[in-house]
Amino acid sequence: MIQRIQSVWLLLTSLTLFILLALPIVTKIDSGTEWSVYTTGLHQKLSSDSGSGVKAALNIPLVASNAIIALLAFVNIFLFRDRAVQKRICSLIIILIAALNFWIFQSAREIPGGLEGASYGAGAFLPLVAIVFCFLAIRGIRKDEQLIRSADRLR
Repeated sequence: MIQRIQSVWLLLTSLTLFILLALPIVTKIDSGTEWSVYTTGLHQKLSSDSGSGVKAALNIPLVASNAIIALLAFVNIFLFRDRAVQKRICSLIIILIAALNFWIFQSAREIPGGLEGASYGAGAFLPLVAIVFCFLAIRGIRKDEQLIRSADRLR
């Protein structure tokens, strides 16, 4: 049910995680080569006198886990009838996002020269935003439970 505030927060969590697939997380220029880390993998942009090109090393397990977490947040919107399960799934999503963030930064260390001198893109902060949205969804679920309990007391 979209009219409930936690549904909006869960939708924003899902959208944030899907946007994470398209934005760079870390970018570094090393000896004329630009390295970018996306959730999809490590991208190398070659810029030389003869031309330029892009090489990409895809990380399919990372992409799949990001998409699964985003879909889990989206599916959680429709579990509004069972608030306890919805709250547990939100907690699980927070743990999975934290693990995904750790995994992303471990794969970012594969850039030649490490993360020294690298610039962090908008994608580096999106998992934190998604976690905040999940916390807000849990707060909304809790308020729903309190509202229903108070309505039951009035009967």
